[in-house]
Amino acid sequence: MSHTFGGEIGADGLHRFPVRVYFEDTDFSTNVYHAAYLKFFERARTEYLRAHDIHHSELIADGLAFAVREMTISYDRAAHIDDLLVVETKMAQTAGARFILEQTIRREDEIVCRANVVAVLLNDKGRPVRLPESLRALLLPR
Repeated sequence: MSHTFGGEIGADGLHRFPVRVYFEDTDFSTNVYHAAYLKFFERARTEYLRAHDIHHSELIADGLAFAVREMTISYDRAAHIDDLLVVETKMAQTAGARFILEQTIRREDEIVCRANVVAVLLNDKGRPVRLPESLRALLLPR
């Protein structure tokens, strides 16, 4: 699989987003600092949405935005400076105003970190709003 800047969706429906670990991502021991994984997951979610033709700037222009409501993270192994990682993202469920994504960070075939993310669609007043059918259709696996 060749990678584009924003990653790509494979035949299996997984979106894969490549990440290199830089010095800024690590702690004093050259392990990835636990909060850096949040950045990796966020970037991959954004690119997952873009790969499904959903752009934050367009949502904002329509008075909408996604927000993370809940996130559960499991740290399985340490990643290190210069590691090449891949963040896999897939849609697990959509319902009402929310959707649930499953994300996994891998170093080759090893699972490094996993997250389940509950995101909600908010209006410009910060209130949850039901996912429009057009948006839901874009989010569903192809």
